Amino acid sequence: MRNFKDLKVWEKAHRLTLDLYRTTRSFPQNELYGLTSQIRRASCSIGANLAEGCGRLSDPEMGRFLQIAMGSASELDYHLLLAKDLALLRPADYDRLSVNLAEVRRMLTSLIQRVRAA
Repeated sequence: MRNFKDLKVWEKAHRLTLDLYRTTRSFPQNELYGLTSQIRRASCSIGANLAEGCGRLSDPEMGRFLQIAMGSASELDYHLLLAKDLALLRPADYDRLSVNLAEVRRMLTSLIQRVRAA
């Protein structure tokens, strides 16, 4: 069992989630149960699956939750693109969030490879 708060990828994913919550506050009210909710849920899922994976006893179990976190990151990538294309996200916000998400995805890939090699 590991402490998820010790993972740099969890810290980065958590900061991204906080940023997304702040950014999506400006979305229209009629998107609260639509795209706003989907973006927040996918973002939260990355950190939550890292935390749950760390609570598992074996590396294969941890790897499974890392894969789920990666799936959530891919889902979030699409939701951000959609929000940009619908003009809900300013291009500068989209660029900043996409760069941070890409870094989380690279870190997840690295951690998945390390867990598989163990």
